[in-house]
Amino acid sequence: MKTMLKTGIIQQSNTANNADNTQRLVNNIREVAAKGAELIVLQELHNSLYFCQTEETDVFDLAESIPGPSTDKFGNLAKELGVVIVTSLFEKRAPGLYHNTAVVLDKDGSIAGKYRKMHIPDDPAYYEKFYFTPGDMGFEPINTSVGRLGVLVCWDQWYPEGARLMAMKGAELLIYPTAIGWESTDTTEEKARQKDAWVVSQRAHAVANGLPVISVNRVGHEPDPSNATGGIQFWGNSFVAGPQGEILIEAPTDMEANLIADIDLKRSEDVRRIWPFFRDRRIDAYSGITKRFLDE
Repeated sequence: MKTMLKTGIIQQSNTANNADNTQRLVNNIREVAAKGAELIVLQELHNSLYFCQTEETDVFDLAESIPGPSTDKFGNLAKELGVVIVTSLFEKRAPGLYHNTAVVLDKDGSIAGKYRKMHIPDDPAYYEKFYFTPGDMGFEPINTSVGRLGVLVCWDQWYPEGARLMAMKGAELLIYPTAIGWESTDTTEEKARQKDAWVVSQRAHAVANGLPVISVNRVGHEPDPSNATGGIQFWGNSFVAGPQGEILIEAPTDMEANLIADIDLKRSEDVRRIWPFFRDRRIDAYSGITKRFLDE
């Protein structure tokens, strides 16, 4: 595998016009590919508005099969441009059975693999348990022509266990398509705490596992169709961190951005030699980690 990997991230604001959202994504993919990106990562549920602010059965009509229209579209684009694309789709697995699924399209247009979101939130404005069945594919890296990708999705980014298992199975990168933002009534101080915690948590995954982390968030305000809240202001701030948690690139919080990062994959080996966390893990003492809680 090559040492340097030029990676493109696309931070986009979406509207209710799904066709326009998708066309702008295609244009943005072409832009970063023209700048040399070989791996291109999109945000969570990138074809539509973030529909989980309410619970509406009609929304299930947005779901699609895999393979399906989106994998065909982005697969053909990946083949045309000779790039690997990490997508994030609303998967219809069977009638009444849906997942939040990341699909990786390889340079030949084929589906290299997929990952079904494992951790599903259920918070005000993030009613994902209504729509998504928890993933049942485990934490399995996806082999591609640019490397072995540890793809997870959004809420997964708060859990060190998922990142660790991906790393233990040989992932060379950790990738998080994301949709996260502020609720309108949050104070300025609370907004800062939330965003900072989001960045710190993922940088910690990079440090603890000696791996680069790619996190791509959406941006812009999306109203709450029920008017129960003021909607979500997605905070953008997409970033790429190196294996010591160092920020390689970072997008703004208030505008769209197409960015390129040069990721040195050899650094993971170098960092793990000076910070040998895998060597020093006390696997004989961790059995309790598989329990829900360690009651007295």
